Amino acid sequence: MNAPVRYLTGITTTGTPHLGNYVGAIRPSVQASRRPGTENFYFLADYHALIKCDEPARIQRSTMEIAACWLAAGLDPERVFFYRQSDIPEIPELTWLLTCVTGKGLLNRAHAYKAAMDRNAADGRDADADVTAGLFMYPVLMAADIVMFNAHKIPVGRDQVQHIEMARDMAQSFNHLYGAHFTLPEAAVDESVATLPGLDGRKMSKSYDNTIALFGPAEQLRRQIAGIVTDSRAPGEPKEVEGSALFQIYQAFAGAEETEALRRAYAEGIAWGDAKQLLFERIDREIAPMRERYRDLTANPDELERILRRGADKARSIATPFMARLRQAVGLRHLADRGQAAAEGKAGKHAALPSFKQYRESDGLHYFKLVDPQGRVLLQSTGFESPREAGQVVARLRGGSSAGSEQHIRRSEGVSENEITQALSQIAHNG
Repeated sequence: MNAPVRYLTGITTTGTPHLGNYVGAIRPSVQASRRPGTENFYFLADYHALIKCDEPARIQRSTMEIAACWLAAGLDPERVFFYRQSDIPEIPELTWLLTCVTGKGLLNRAHAYKAAMDRNAADGRDADADVTAGLFMYPVLMAADIVMFNAHKIPVGRDQVQHIEMARDMAQSFNHLYGAHFTLPEAAVDESVATLPGLDGRKMSKSYDNTIALFGPAEQLRRQIAGIVTDSRAPGEPKEVEGSALFQIYQAFAGAEETEALRRAYAEGIAWGDAKQLLFERIDREIAPMRERYRDLTANPDELERILRRGADKARSIATPFMARLRQAVGLRHLADRGQAAAEGKAGKHAALPSFKQYRESDGLHYFKLVDPQGRVLLQSTGFESPREAGQVVARLRGGSSAGSEQHIRRSEGVSENEITQALSQIAHNG
């Protein structure tokens, strides 16, 4: 039986979710969390929020509202890992370890940092004006979020793919120096994710001030829907569904038969007021039960806190022992562990330890190899369908399993069995 595929999603806590967030992110993510064969991690990225927001009350309020939204929309905290980023102290510690193996040149290429520099250049200001170290280091913190839990797939939009690629680079750098500890993550871009139009027809966004509240009162929903911009066609005149924000929003909530019925009503000249009433009723039918749950949760912040703390405990059951292994790997060890320190001291920095390298080839399969300190390949694997399968074999070999007992590896030409045994013994001894 294959190990589950791990998905990880971060939610920045700087605002209140609106209807577009629900359709584009919350609803599909909640549905995805129920897929068999997966482990799903959802975290409130409040450390990330500090980069964008210096209003403590807003961050606290947003954290509560976002947590309540996701739970009200059906996210089951018993089935997933649902936690607040700042409740996992191992994450900032891992951020520092990754910082120490990440080249500044890599961070110079980050889109957000380059965009800030371009804006400054256009305004005739110093290139780094108002650029905080937090903005510059954002990709490292994001990488720590991901590799802390060895996530395989990171659902992102195309504008975030670069951050996943940078996380892979950081994980590879660490693995190269200290052994194969991290799974290399992959971006999971869903091209079918819906983008909801706002009141004015543009993409629904707080920056355009054209949003529809997700869990506001029903009358607020009715009022905002009434404000959707339409054309001047009178009742009885046929109307176009193409380019109609009202129709697109309805389509995001309705089934195929309902959508087709509204399409016919457009052709028959439905009045805009009647179309908006249909839209209100259709959205409210889906949202109303969630609205009640949302109100209950926001009225009981102690219950939300309990859920998040419990989620953090579950996440830390993975993070804490893993961080202990990483500390051991980089040399942050108990001082009584003299044998290992002496052996490495004689060998030199990173010296002389063989290591596993995991990677993905153009055929889509995942491989690993065992190399000696000079880079000579000692063992080479065949291809695996998933990085987890490859990692399981690596874990057995790291734990002392004989290479001869594995069916998926072959010894390189000219390498003796004794060399393999010694290399695996060194790795097992050094954690």
